[in-house]
Amino acid sequence: MRRIDFNSMALFVAVCETGAIARAAARENIVASAISKRLAELESDFGVPLLERGARGVKPTAAGEALLFHARAVLRGVDRLQAELSDYAQGVRGHVRMHANISAVVEFLPEDLRVFMANNEGIKIDLQEHLSADILRAVAEGQTDLGVVSASEEVDGLTYFPYRQDELVLVVRPDHPLAATAETGFAASLAYDHVGLSQNSSLYTLLEHAAAAAGLTRRLRIHVTAFDALCRMVDVGLGVGVVPRRVGNFFAAALGLRLVGLTDAWATRNLHIVVRDVASLPAAARLLLDHLVRVDDGAGPTRTD
Repeated sequence: MRRIDFNSMALFVAVCETGAIARAAARENIVASAISKRLAELESDFGVPLLERGARGVKPTAAGEALLFHARAVLRGVDRLQAELSDYAQGVRGHVRMHANISAVVEFLPEDLRVFMANNEGIKIDLQEHLSADILRAVAEGQTDLGVVSASEEVDGLTYFPYRQDELVLVVRPDHPLAATAETGFAASLAYDHVGLSQNSSLYTLLEHAAAAAGLTRRLRIHVTAFDALCRMVDVGLGVGVVPRRVGNFFAAALGLRLVGLTDAWATRNLHIVVRDVASLPAAARLLLDHLVRVDDGAGPTRTD
């Protein structure tokens, strides 16, 4: 394994993606014979055939498919490593990887990160939006330093810190029957069509469970992947939607929509910051964690085992 280099893996990926050694050679600006030699060495090192060769080109064997999957992951990691080391060479003092769900990204993190970065100019943050379930998996597997998820989802072995609280509200058109109501139970909205987020989102799951608990179902006319798209669909009359209040305030002002408070207890949600192991966090990530955690409420971390 120590003899296998990144260039050989990159050439193997190129051959699999183009389906021919000649096309891979043209793409990678290298002679075909050099690629063939690298491929032969790879097959010798692993002790299994990696490619099936035919008149119309090549395709990976079962072992080759496995190598292709892992080679792509390794090469992506190398690219990230090069980019991060380049940042350090340009004066960056720390790099934090962070995944957060859509509510945290839209509602709270912009202001919180602005303050942190103003006070820590040498630290770079790589923030990515993901579904809560994917965030928990990424933290558990060490793919990210910090995660922000809804508190309802926990994974054994991770440590959770209270972060923020958001309030879910109903967003409707001004001519909707519920528009004149200051607040209502979620069940009342189920008499009307809904616009929903992706079926993989935690909010989708929460609302489906709430409807089932009321003995009703949501009439979902359309699914979208972001709150801005949801509000736009509500604006054109495709249904009502449920969004965090701070998100709703923004789009209500922009689109002339109305917000109706939800009286259900679950409409108030807690967001948590989750880490795998505080002690092993890089210094920059620990600084960010300390900044984001609310220390004035006296709540310490919670670990699930």
